[in-house]
Amino acid sequence: MLETATRLMQEGKTPSVSEVAEAAEVSRATAYRYFPSQAALVHAVVDEALGPILDWQSSSENVESRVEELIGTSMPRIVEFEATFRAALKLSLEPEAATGSGDDGEPRFTRGHRVDLLRDAVRPLAGTLPAEDVDRLAQALSLFYGIEMLVVLKDIWGLDDKAAVAVIDWAARSLVRAAAVATQSR
Repeated sequence: MLETATRLMQEGKTPSVSEVAEAAEVSRATAYRYFPSQAALVHAVVDEALGPILDWQSSSENVESRVEELIGTSMPRIVEFEATFRAALKLSLEPEAATGSGDDGEPRFTRGHRVDLLRDAVRPLAGTLPAEDVDRLAQALSLFYGIEMLVVLKDIWGLDDKAAVAVIDWAARSLVRAAAVATQSR
């Protein structure tokens, strides 16, 4: 079922659990046993697509290197599963996704793996910058990291994958350098 859901999402669809059950040729009861909601289904597909991104770790203590490594690990995978991440983004922007679908018990579809990843990337700055500034840097980096930036650079600017990833990398490194300069001037 996960393979079927992934295939459907790679085709640009955001399938319901029933649609996945039908496409996978399993009963709806079986599908709902594994995925009690569309949000659970999409979470499972997104987590599968994220794969090695969720396991990312760096041994470097240089924040610029860490951010570069994170982008180098993440963006090729995000490009590979672009349609899946676009479908998840679309679902997260739908009003009913923010609150669940009402009284039927549908859980909220949430996103946020990037928070932990970016906090880990800037972790070596702890102690050299106030905690608020370290958090602010991680928050600002989230503007340059993920499917949203890829959508902007490809759909609005017309960049290809390689050029879009180069801009993302450049922007993130520039932000880290600016934070380093601010640290040195204190």
